[in-house]
Amino acid sequence: MTLPVITLLGRKDEPTDAVEEYCRYLGSALLAHEIEVQIRRVPWELHGWREALHGLKLQASHWRGRWVLVQYTALAWSARGFPFRFLHVLQILRAAGARIGIVFHDVEPFSSPRPVDRLRCRIQVLVMRRALQRCALSVFTVVPERLSWLNTVPPGAYFIPVGPNLPFPGTQSARSPAEIPVIGVFSITGGRQGFVETQTIIQAVRQASRRLGKLRLVVFGRHSELREEALRQGLSDCPVQLSVEGILEPAVVVSRFAECDVLLFVRKGISTRRSSAIAGIAAAVPMVACQDGETGPPVTDAGVILVDPGSPELLGDALVRVLSTPTLKEELAARSRAAYATHFSWSSIAAKYAAALRSDQV
Repeated sequence: MTLPVITLLGRKDEPTDAVEEYCRYLGSALLAHEIEVQIRRVPWELHGWREALHGLKLQASHWRGRWVLVQYTALAWSARGFPFRFLHVLQILRAAGARIGIVFHDVEPFSSPRPVDRLRCRIQVLVMRRALQRCALSVFTVVPERLSWLNTVPPGAYFIPVGPNLPFPGTQSARSPAEIPVIGVFSITGGRQGFVETQTIIQAVRQASRRLGKLRLVVFGRHSELREEALRQGLSDCPVQLSVEGILEPAVVVSRFAECDVLLFVRKGISTRRSSAIAGIAAAVPMVACQDGETGPPVTDAGVILVDPGSPELLGDALVRVLSTPTLKEELAARSRAAYATHFSWSSIAAKYAAALRSDQV
């Protein structure tokens, strides 16, 4: 018997919405388990909260007994990261008799030393803790024991990593060596963090080029075009060919991964909730990445060389190791293929969701 499931999203992100893409790939994979997913939104940014919540009440009146998986990021449910109304959404679903699940894409609150950001952090923790009290099922995209705000793992909690929001084929073949080694960077964070990442990329690639000579740096994905000038200036005196392309069609992104000999990931620490990093694993491209408190299995089972943040010279050394050691490159690619098949493929992710949704414990 087919199990109907609603995935409920808040504000649509622009120019791309990774959470919506996640829900679409998940929905396609769940069809094999006789689970039919429908995507719905609470478009408060278009109509205001009063009208949006009224619209949700009308929709939810038909959802009694049905699973509704609410997708949580702080900015999907608030303009400035104060997601109080997320709890109102859960209250409406609960009153309608829906079975509530929450998928935590943001697993930690925003952090910053500014007083307003400290307040924002406390409110986000408060909202996430209260949300857990209102749901029957919770999905964490990072191992919950690693989270700073979660004192105990609640009943009905599951760890399910994200998958790649890209149309990768089932098996990635090894890439033939290129005349000029290619370093790939997929997406850069916006704002101040993006500036920090750009400087780290420049220093790491400069370090590698001093050892290896000619290199090609391919930067693509969200926000990358905003950093092209800084990248060109920072690498202007190095033998580095730079290509910056910004947002591309999914099939083109897959082909860009296939061109790379190694990927550089500096968007804070690599973890199981970062789809841009999981895409690199799915592509079976060796990766050099920063690590932090979220970094752990199963992402560490993949072909990733981990470096402590703030050490671009070590990132550069790791790039040199991969690019100058064919056996290491092959070993890392093989590890990523195995980790993808076991943990990060959409078929694996869908199997975990199916087990959770059909569990008697929820």
